[in-house]
Amino acid sequence: MRKNLLLLAMIFGVFALKSQVKVGDTAPDFKLTNTDYKMVALSDYSDQEGVIVIFTCNHCPYAKFYEERINLLHKSYAPQKFPVVAINPNDSVKFETDGFSHMVAKNYKFPYLLDNEGVYKAYGATKTPHVFLLNNTGKGFKVAYIGAIDDSPQEASQVKVKYLEDAINAVKAGKEVSPAMTKAIGCSIKPFQ
Repeated sequence: MRKNLLLLAMIFGVFALKSQVKVGDTAPDFKLTNTDYKMVALSDYSDQEGVIVIFTCNHCPYAKFYEERINLLHKSYAPQKFPVVAINPNDSVKFETDGFSHMVAKNYKFPYLLDNEGVYKAYGATKTPHVFLLNNTGKGFKVAYIGAIDDSPQEASQVKVKYLEDAINAVKAGKEVSPAMTKAIGCSIKPFQ
């Protein structure tokens, strides 16, 4: 019985990995409801050099630690044609504070989308926050970086390596992103069922 469960877990793991985008893959499109009640699609950003997609939420302590840093990222990089698009994949029945009205109350200056369509699965997001830096190649968006925003999830003052900012600067300079992947640190996603 134990061997059968292990085998099933391994098979499930293989299928789960296949749904996750990798660096260099074409980014899955999405069309989700924003906190202004308008639909926002990745294709709406075709005039941008790239998009910073961040899967995040309201209840996770790690997501809360990063709120101000995400605001600053948008403020710094949106004028450089790399805006933030945040996506909340969590089920508000499980976590009331992840509900739409609580999302609206954040009053972010960037889109904060409700993922009731399972977009997080197409990207392979597992944590909040989980970052996917997308580069506009002119023929669509390619994934340039996946992982953490920086190396200090709890204390902004302790950041030594700004993974995401380094990745954006590399993309803007036409250089290879290194590292192109880091481990996202945060709460596991609690999706809509």
